[in-house]
Amino acid sequence: MPPADTGASVTDRAVASPQSSTDTSSTAAAPDPESDKLRPGGPGYRRMSFALFAAGVATFALLYSTQALLPAISGDLNVSPDQASWTVSAATFGLALGVIPLSAVSERFGRRALMTASLSVAALIALLVPFAPTLGVLIALRAVQGVALAGLPASAMAFLAEEVRAKALVGAIGLFVAGNSIGGMSGRIVTGWVAQAWGWRAALGAVGVLAVVCAVAFRLLVPKARHFAARSVGPRTLARTLGGHLSDPLLRRLYGIGALFMTVFGAVYTVIGYRLVAEPFNLPQGIVGSIFIVYLVGTVSSAAAGKLVGRMGRRGALYLAVGTTSTGLLLTLAASVAAVLAGLVLITAGFFAGHAVASSSVSRTAKTARAQASALYQCAYYIGSSLGGALGAVAFRAAGWQGTVLLGLAAMVGAASITLYATRKAAAERRLLSLARAA
Repeated sequence: MPPADTGASVTDRAVASPQSSTDTSSTAAAPDPESDKLRPGGPGYRRMSFALFAAGVATFALLYSTQALLPAISGDLNVSPDQASWTVSAATFGLALGVIPLSAVSERFGRRALMTASLSVAALIALLVPFAPTLGVLIALRAVQGVALAGLPASAMAFLAEEVRAKALVGAIGLFVAGNSIGGMSGRIVTGWVAQAWGWRAALGAVGVLAVVCAVAFRLLVPKARHFAARSVGPRTLARTLGGHLSDPLLRRLYGIGALFMTVFGAVYTVIGYRLVAEPFNLPQGIVGSIFIVYLVGTVSSAAAGKLVGRMGRRGALYLAVGTTSTGLLLTLAASVAAVLAGLVLITAGFFAGHAVASSSVSRTAKTARAQASALYQCAYYIGSSLGGALGAVAFRAAGWQGTVLLGLAAMVGAASITLYATRKAAAERRLLSLARAA
């Protein structure tokens, strides 16, 4: 098993290895199997980038559309923070449940078709969500919306892995993740100010309109797939494929890291609104929503993940992400808006960098059935979000903001431990290899 800092794809090895040929010239160069894939600056790459960026915006804007509104929902429906938090956790849990089955659907009908259908259905449901009469109906609609959204993460990374050159893959996925951060930011800012003026239902309607616009833009911009080969994936085949991915120790570690990073992110951003509207801050809903402008930091850190990996290696980048996130958690304990804001900046930067590195590593590590490998990552990732949101709210109700921070720090200790294990394992493998060569 290669260490996390390697993980060259099949096409990488194909380029590096000599190929047999029927050409009579022994000096003829083997054709580059990636020569017709999308590359930065090449035709189609910009359209693909904008299309996946729009999909990323819609995904996070819809998935977390109620997160900044939780204090308002709690007040209007007379429910506790941990009850209201299920309007977020139900959507992320629905996505976690749907991502693996829909990844199999994408193998049959294509990544592009599934992403288009998923985004369209989720946007239509978003137009119904504001009319939910009770908390139970709201949670149910959000769960269905999460399942619909599952088609995007189930297909997007596999689509990029198939259509984009391997050397540009981290950057391309970083742009998709950057769209996630813009969506999360814009959705929360819009909902915060709209809710302050017209209530949380109008705010959810505004997010629905944004999602419709993104769905139309995606459909118009996304290029046709040139490297997709349809195949039928039955239940037994799917089970064998998933079992194969789960038997890979490197993939298991990456899934765990993604889940732990998202546990922190889900906990912090589900509960932060309750902290900021209460003593000693007493911020209005519009200002609380505007706090999420720190998502712009996530846009930068995720898009820069490729350069970070190039300088520090994957494990080095993960250590930096863990340290940045943990420092941010500790800063938010201060009773100062400036300190809390600085903490959120660090948490967001660390989270998006860690997510971009882990998710792109999954795409490069999986040699076959990349859609299912990415789907397992997304499943673990959004289970982490669901647990983070639910447990973070429970911890907040039991022990205040300190309880939520403690939960986040425990998750970061887990991510650091997994990465440290991989570092030591890789070092041991290098020592054994050196001894074997010396012998």
